[in-house]
Amino acid sequence: MTRGDEPDRGQSQTGRETVEPPDWFVKQANVTDLAVYDRFEREWPDCWREAAELLDWEKPFETVLRGTDGPPFEWFPDGRLNAAYNCLDRHLPERKNQLALVWEGHLGESRTYTYLELYREVNAFAAALRDRGVGPDDVVTLYLPMVPELPVAMLACARLGVPHNVVFAGFSADALATRMERAESEYLITCDGYYRRGSAVAQKNKADNARITVDHDVSVVVLDRLGRDVHLGDDYVDYHDLLAAHEGAEVEPVSQAADDPLFRIYTSGTTGQPKAVTHTTGGYLAHVAWTARSVLDIKPEDTYWCSADIGWITGHSYIVYGPLALGTTTVLYNGTADHPEKDRLWELIEKYAVDVFYTAPTAVRAFMKWGEQYPEQHDLSSLRLLGTVGEPIDAHAWEWYREHIGGGECPVVDTWWQTETGAILVSTLPGVDEMKPGAAGTPLPGIEASVVTRSGATAEPNTAGELVVTRPWPGMPRALLDGTGWGSAPDSAEEWRYYPEDSVSVDADGYITFLGRIDDAINVAGRRFSTKELESTVAGVTGVAEAAVVGADDETTGTAVYVFASPEDGYAERELQTAIEDAIVNAIGGIARPKEVVFTPDLPKTRSGKVMRRLLTSVANDEDLGDTSALRNPEILGEIQSTTRRK
Repeated sequence: MTRGDEPDRGQSQTGRETVEPPDWFVKQANVTDLAVYDRFEREWPDCWREAAELLDWEKPFETVLRGTDGPPFEWFPDGRLNAAYNCLDRHLPERKNQLALVWEGHLGESRTYTYLELYREVNAFAAALRDRGVGPDDVVTLYLPMVPELPVAMLACARLGVPHNVVFAGFSADALATRMERAESEYLITCDGYYRRGSAVAQKNKADNARITVDHDVSVVVLDRLGRDVHLGDDYVDYHDLLAAHEGAEVEPVSQAADDPLFRIYTSGTTGQPKAVTHTTGGYLAHVAWTARSVLDIKPEDTYWCSADIGWITGHSYIVYGPLALGTTTVLYNGTADHPEKDRLWELIEKYAVDVFYTAPTAVRAFMKWGEQYPEQHDLSSLRLLGTVGEPIDAHAWEWYREHIGGGECPVVDTWWQTETGAILVSTLPGVDEMKPGAAGTPLPGIEASVVTRSGATAEPNTAGELVVTRPWPGMPRALLDGTGWGSAPDSAEEWRYYPEDSVSVDADGYITFLGRIDDAINVAGRRFSTKELESTVAGVTGVAEAAVVGADDETTGTAVYVFASPEDGYAERELQTAIEDAIVNAIGGIARPKEVVFTPDLPKTRSGKVMRRLLTSVANDEDLGDTSALRNPEILGEIQSTTRRK
């Protein structure tokens, strides 16, 4: 698609600058009719039939939503389908020779899979899992880096009607063991290791340690990635040996009810324990397919790249299930943005003529820091749409992204959603809506949300409040469908609410700006970590009397972890700092490594003994502390401030 003239800029009724989508984009967009909002509102919930019709159903559903009078909710009840069939089989008549996956490795190696090749490998691995005893009551845990075998294993599980449980490859052995225990998973797919920034990560060693910790037997399949002939042991099976033994096998896709589980994924909870989120086959798949088509404007002929890791929900929804359900070519990259050079991503966009690029604001801020000279070395004219995900993007980063990556013309969709929502709920439709740098957009068609104060009243425009979703959506997880988790479970649908625990403001045009979290979680580079889990880890270090963990602004990751710890007498701070950092890395993973560990004889507390984390956040951000009259020990803040400023 040829880019055209610079898009028009105007002023909304709120005074904030707006950016019109360019004409050349609108002419080719999947959704261009402004009436889609009114139509979805007028026809709700039957409007979501449009999403379900993007899929092939073995048995048609009778109605779109059962439970309009209140939970439990059932999306597309009595309908039956299979996710792997929708991502593979149905595309073969028209696209068997089209690329489904394009993979680039850390060391410059690459691999491609056509839809037919991916279909064959998924079938072979599904047959291998079935022959190893995997059945519908099992959960298969996948502990793999960004390699093609990860989506192969996910789709093989989906083909068998078996939920998968992907654990981010960067997590520690303890984190893996915890997630396997909670899922009661007796099957593990992992690898001997992988490369990151030129160094080998011994993944199998972590998996071995987790397997020892788990209190039940675990059957393990190991993928050879390093080529070093790692000894597997008697209880392990080689991935490639399994494929070779089942080459040419075909497995009939298992028919699944719309509300049958497709996968389980864990997110940080405020209790200090990972929270299980289970997404369904029909509602989830319809929602991700519709948003991939409508918000990300994905087409079958596109080459599409989401730079997230499949270990997180973004990778599930917008690397695997959404794009493959639409029959497009999706890119996987097992590497970092600055290795071997800081132009690595732009080199790959040029190499594969990527049409749509979806990344995190953390990455955009890093690109800005490195400088525009790196993208300027490459031809990025293939790009049609840019997207961001994982955290809010400020107006300055938004403008830089559009100007230096999008050639000053590509629309930028700033998308909001969560592990719990399954798919995008708030954004602009790029072929319909004006964009406002720094604001995500309005609730999508069919989504109803509002901003409320602490008392529950509707917040005034441009006033901070809490986001509340007031109507069910197709991608909602089992706990919300059942009315048993995270939201209220009243008798009437009109009173039902889901509280995502995000602080937001909304302007007079209905555009929502996300301000941050209001729960006890820290969002580091789009990945959430429970403050209670972090604090429990720090407090468990010998020599630490008590600890508080907060998130503070960071130029690169958006938010960084700051640890404030009170040591016991007789312990050296230098050794404690190393022990604290090691404990967090071992318990959670390197991604949660603290930016600073600040030692203090006491923590700021109210007279009732509650730690004032708000004040610690202000200290970490070097902000004005405001009112400290509620503290019983206000003098400690000056000492903490002087300590942090000396670092």
